[in-house]
Amino acid sequence: MIYSLKDLELKNKRVLVRVDFNVPLDKDLKITDDRRIRASLPTIIYLLQKEAKVILMSHLGRPKGKVVEELRLTPVAKRLGELLNKKVLKLDDCIGKEVEEVVENMQPQDIVLLENLRFYKQETENDAEFSRQLANLGEIFVQDAFGSVHRAHSSTVGVAQLLPSACGFLLEKEIKFFQQILTTPHHPFVAILGGAKVSDKIGVIRNLLPKVDNLLIGGGMSYTFLKAKGVDVGDSRLELEKVEIASSLLKEGEGKIFLPSDHLIADKVAPTAQIKNTEGVEIPSGWLGVDIGKRSIERFKKILKEAKTIVWNGPLGIFEIPAFAQGTKEIAEFIAELDCLKVIGGGDTAAAIACFGLEDKMSHISTGGGASLEYLEGKELPGIAVLERR
Repeated sequence: MIYSLKDLELKNKRVLVRVDFNVPLDKDLKITDDRRIRASLPTIIYLLQKEAKVILMSHLGRPKGKVVEELRLTPVAKRLGELLNKKVLKLDDCIGKEVEEVVENMQPQDIVLLENLRFYKQETENDAEFSRQLANLGEIFVQDAFGSVHRAHSSTVGVAQLLPSACGFLLEKEIKFFQQILTTPHHPFVAILGGAKVSDKIGVIRNLLPKVDNLLIGGGMSYTFLKAKGVDVGDSRLELEKVEIASSLLKEGEGKIFLPSDHLIADKVAPTAQIKNTEGVEIPSGWLGVDIGKRSIERFKKILKEAKTIVWNGPLGIFEIPAFAQGTKEIAEFIAELDCLKVIGGGDTAAAIACFGLEDKMSHISTGGGASLEYLEGKELPGIAVLERR
């Protein structure tokens, strides 16, 4: 059993909350996408309403155990303060005497944001002493960083072993939707998998094949599957070492797996590329696939139209270049209008849905790319497993 925030007495308590504020910054250190900050608001607001003392901790980027000035959480504190219309005190460290003094003097409804956890290599090592120093800051631990629960770090596992622990509203929501699609989906259940690499999705395909009615494959990974069928894919991205596995998966999923039957192809991956549609499934030499073709779009729509449950992880083309975005865009717009459960995996798929302005048309958009993939693989996620054991 995992405890919820609503199971805890929070008034006047120091509540240490692991959030996922790993947001993209531009060269001027301005946040370009604040979705992860906004996703944490329900938990933070609830804690404030319950008169808790809120201590937030997160990582940002990959500083690899060193202080990197460009990866300080200062812009995050500013944006969070704007969203809450409340002062958020950002500290210059996440452990140590000065941090402990500030936390000791907090009043109910105060908010403190600790500095980037990954400025310490001990964070990713789940170091016992580092975990203890973090845990000493709080009386209760709340895990609300779904994007990090697939990592056994100090702030996801170590602290949870030392304090009374519960999951926040965001994590609760993520678990609810992923459990539903994996254990009690309404049928027909259709999965869409895209993205660049087959290697990222092998475990997902194996776990989903017995559960789904149809599995639609697009994106760069589709060319490895087509190669496994003996199709000429020109200069398209390939994982030759995965062709044999792709062939095996096609046999396992015979009658369920659908690959593109035509393509948008280009002479290079650039906005200035020459592009054309193929007549059939073959791609000529000197050209590479950059999106699913028009007939594939219509075929995928026909299958999706009957779905009662859809899970989508990975774009169907290189959507970041507008000329290569049509397949991903049309399928996203089509799904948006369907009356069914629609769960979007995090990372690039979530970015694509946001790019097309369709966020409010989906049942759930995950905040975790790697975590959502591992959940779909059926793996145990350490940051959730520790809450279950507690």
